[in-house]
Amino acid sequence: MKIINTLLLLGLLTAAAPSFATVFYSKNEAMELAFGKGTPIEQLALFPDDAQTAQIQTLAKIKLESGLFTFYVGKNQDKILGYAAIETRTVRTAPETLMIVLTPEGELRSVYTLAFHEPPEYMPPERWFEKLYKLPLADMDFNKGVDGISGATLSTRANLESIRKVMAFYQVLVKKPE
Repeated sequence: MKIINTLLLLGLLTAAAPSFATVFYSKNEAMELAFGKGTPIEQLALFPDDAQTAQIQTLAKIKLESGLFTFYVGKNQDKILGYAAIETRTVRTAPETLMIVLTPEGELRSVYTLAFHEPPEYMPPERWFEKLYKLPLADMDFNKGVDGISGATLSTRANLESIRKVMAFYQVLVKKPE
């Protein structure tokens, strides 16, 4: 009986799913990455109306889950250095959190993975994000030349959706008409 209990316990211990949760940066560390140490940061809370929501959903190719969106705006005196948004999405079964940074003109400047709770091999590398920098929103699509990553399909899809969402909010609610 003792051997059976030992084998049962050993089986349960080895069957337990490994924990992959990794937090890379805190919010404060992320803001320093985006705008530099000591840069004043303002929050810009956006509440799109129904027409704006529809426009954002069309541009981003997603359904919005919330009527509130927040940009973090880095400023040097009165000059805007850029806009950052923190997006959390479920990839397969676990969340990831990205900070997506746009230039003052709304171009994708950088993406930082703040937390990733899926197995590490599913996390897109930095070089994948770098290929997206400066791409216009209309080209942020797998059908328009954005490469997927074999073995990380769901991660790249979730990342691209987050990036499109942030860029769409900028275009609809922040960008100044020319």
